Amino acid sequence: MTQSGRIALVTGGGRGIGAAISLALAQDGADIAIFYRRDEAAAQETVRKIEALGRRARAYAASVDDLEACRTAVAAIGRDLGAVSILINNAGIASRGRSVADTDPAEMERVVRTHAFGPFYLSHLLVPVMRTQSRGDIIMISSIATRHMSGNGAPYNMGKAALEALSATLAKEVQSDGIFVNTVCAPLTATEMGERLAKAVYGVKQDIHELNADMGFGRICEPEDLANLVRYLVSPQNTYVSGERIYVHGGVQ
Repeated sequence: MTQSGRIALVTGGGRGIGAAISLALAQDGADIAIFYRRDEAAAQETVRKIEALGRRARAYAASVDDLEACRTAVAAIGRDLGAVSILINNAGIASRGRSVADTDPAEMERVVRTHAFGPFYLSHLLVPVMRTQSRGDIIMISSIATRHMSGNGAPYNMGKAALEALSATLAKEVQSDGIFVNTVCAPLTATEMGERLAKAVYGVKQDIHELNADMGFGRICEPEDLANLVRYLVSPQNTYVSGERIYVHGGVQ
């Protein structure tokens, strides 16, 4: 078990991509802390699945855009599980698909705070903790949206672009501390959020898998595809990859 003895914090870890990452890291031997904002039932269900694997897990109600909530939850993780050495900044929300002229500025602030402020807060709080350990890993879950910067998505594009700027900057600052920082850019993925996007943007009627034929390898990306990349990046097998932005798109751009 390559992650035995390590503690991972996964934001938005109760559902979708976050849940897949939480379970993958638990399978590799890590104990898992999950941040959730509203869906406590999903977070607790993921905790139960992790515990069934023989690992420790806890769920914490903490909105990542609230510094004091993050500070309180990080302190609780330290008491409950131990020192975090893996941080997965995964929590995210969608914007409403409107033009800049039609977007409520409050929506822009809410989306950017979730995608950029939250990862900054948690990196700020946990880098000092990681510096005391033999290795630290920070993964930012971004989006292939930053490659295209399509119209009618300014809040989301801005938030993810800021996240990637944080990742690139942080990687340079903490390399000498033995902390790896990488960004994983997700495509349209078979999650609840992905289903809503597929219906709103691509005209899907019932199931996101209606789009399989247009995707890489003839299928939509699954959360486990992203989790498998993350589990490599934070593993002992990754000895030299840091500061990278990796687009996951199955070869179809």
